[in-house]
Amino acid sequence: MAISNRYDFVLLFDVKDGNPNGDPDAGNLPRIDAETGRGLVTDVCLKRKVRNFVQLTHSNDPGLYIFVKSKEISGEETVLNRVIREAHEELGHDLTAKVDADGRKREKDGKAQGSEVAKARKFLCDNFFDIRTFGAVMSTGPNAGQVRGPVQITFARSFDPIVVSEHSLTVSAARMEEKGYDEQVGIQGRKFTVPYGLYMAHGFVSANLADQTGFNENDLSLLWQALSSMFEHDRSAARGLMATRGLYVFKHDSKLGNAPAHDLFDRVGVKKIAQGPARQFSDYQVQINEQNMPEGVVLQRVLG
Repeated sequence: MAISNRYDFVLLFDVKDGNPNGDPDAGNLPRIDAETGRGLVTDVCLKRKVRNFVQLTHSNDPGLYIFVKSKEISGEETVLNRVIREAHEELGHDLTAKVDADGRKREKDGKAQGSEVAKARKFLCDNFFDIRTFGAVMSTGPNAGQVRGPVQITFARSFDPIVVSEHSLTVSAARMEEKGYDEQVGIQGRKFTVPYGLYMAHGFVSANLADQTGFNENDLSLLWQALSSMFEHDRSAARGLMATRGLYVFKHDSKLGNAPAHDLFDRVGVKKIAQGPARQFSDYQVQINEQNMPEGVVLQRVLG
């Protein structure tokens, strides 16, 4: 059964001597707000980590499959149109037939239409956690329509301007036999890191959109678990020290909500207490205002 409450949440995470989200258009430099110097992490990056966590922990569990899978996790290449086609096949839809399931002439060979699209969309929502949660564009190829997900996450932004450190990398072994050894060793690349950054992102869970996708209480619990632990399973040379430091959830006692999200978000503040540049989480103090909460809203401290 789909959830019946609206939720708004605040996510705090940090990075130390790592690159939380490189920008491929800028040589993989950490993303940054050019005007303020504050660091950025995209919503897509955070959703990827949630998907990876669920894929790692529930890869074989029916109803918890991941549509946009990572090859790094599964070791397999995912072709989305193939997944959509297999959904139609599972439902017994013959997309090569001249007439569709509703008895109407098929407009394009191999492409679903009418009730075929609706049934495939529901089938995919029922079986794939990330479609139920974040939505998906499935109108390509065989066509299963589009789904607007009940869970949306904003860009994360650091509290202070970040300093990007550049490190030269050296290669000590040659790879190619046809080239000289001295040509292939020495400085061959660069790595960019942030000495320290504390980031905040905001999220929203719509009960009304959950009705359309079937996002339920078990999915919600798994989402909180993923947001709390996703960095524990995302280690790399560039992201060795990243951690979720806080997850604060405002639960409304209605589908439409009982207070504006921005007013609730203002109740979670962060104050820098270090005298010099921040280099660890204890250099900040998280301040939560739980006084005079709006009627019908409860703060749940999932983490922090």
